[in-house]
Amino acid sequence: MQPYLSRALEPTLAHALANFPAVLVTGPRQSGKTTLIREELSASAEYVTFDDPLERELARTDPNGFLDRFGEQRGLLDEVQYVPELFQYLKMRIDQDRASYGRWLLTGSQQFGLMAQVTESLAGRVGILELLPLSFLELPEDRRLPLAQEIWLGGYPEPRLRPATRDLWMSSYIQTYVERDVRQLHKVQDLRTFETFLALCSARHGQEVNFASLSREAGISQPTVKSWLGALEAAYLVHLLPPYFESFGKRVVKSPKLYFLDAGLACTLTRQPSAEAALAGAMGGALFEGWVVSETVKALTSQGKRPELYFWRSHDGLEVDLLLRSGNHLIPVEIKLTASPTGRHVDPLERFKRLAGDVAAKEGILVCRVSERRPLPHGNLALPWSEFPEWARERTGGSLD
Repeated sequence: MQPYLSRALEPTLAHALANFPAVLVTGPRQSGKTTLIREELSASAEYVTFDDPLERELARTDPNGFLDRFGEQRGLLDEVQYVPELFQYLKMRIDQDRASYGRWLLTGSQQFGLMAQVTESLAGRVGILELLPLSFLELPEDRRLPLAQEIWLGGYPEPRLRPATRDLWMSSYIQTYVERDVRQLHKVQDLRTFETFLALCSARHGQEVNFASLSREAGISQPTVKSWLGALEAAYLVHLLPPYFESFGKRVVKSPKLYFLDAGLACTLTRQPSAEAALAGAMGGALFEGWVVSETVKALTSQGKRPELYFWRSHDGLEVDLLLRSGNHLIPVEIKLTASPTGRHVDPLERFKRLAGDVAAKEGILVCRVSERRPLPHGNLALPWSEFPEWARERTGGSLD
């Protein structure tokens, strides 16, 4: 059995339990939600999983009797998306004692229907947290690997901690969760077309979304493209990085950039043959950029925050890969595979700072493969890829108090 790895979400979870009658931990399948709640809280609570069909049936047919079994104990209800009928009864119980904080801890994977039920039934009564796959910051130093392996294995606990299972696990995950659960939940009838759409999206990892091009190549309408992309985003499979709309005197693009949240899944979907080939090949830059964006998303999400992250590109070619909100400023970040930064890598940072004026932070960042921090001209800084997640958390983080 693999040893339990502490998750960065734990302090945020404790804070939420102390301030809400119910807490929902959601996220993609196999990201570690059940392990987290059982490891942290099962000693002081009763755990029930609705993966068990008998528990599902009891909760549906006799919801009050089901909830009575917990008595005064905290209830840990795993995979609650299977019993949406229970939410109304939870609401009534919570309203009888609104000061009983942390009474119910729920988990669920299928965000679309689940969130609609929560919003309707438990608004104002539930704290909602997201547990994404393992981040680089959550790994002990002796489990951190070279960049190619980090990207190849991704962050889902099973392949990350048991690399020998990686290929089979990834293909099974795509078949069961992506192609079956996500497709069925969104009532996508044509599996072959959905598979084509998924392949087209993976080929665009790290690129701006061109809805017309996706529509044409997949043979579906643009509204369907937007709907299916929304399904992938709601399932925590992709992150759509929004553009920063302030023009700074230039026209800017208004389409998001598409990233698969897990680098290992991105490698599998784009049919990379090996870790080394993935980083050295045509997709290497996009896979590296996606890893950096994903790690930044994870660092903020684990603090219970919605990531304020953007990219910026004008129609005349000015581009900044990532903008981080830090207080009242935007920190421009360039992401390049190079191990030898030059002046041309600083140019986009400087052009953005000049156009953005007081909105821009004084220090721009180049995330790359240098072995140690390196000062760059005009107050900019080259950061090793392995140091960037911690740096980003410090710049964008904050206390829960």
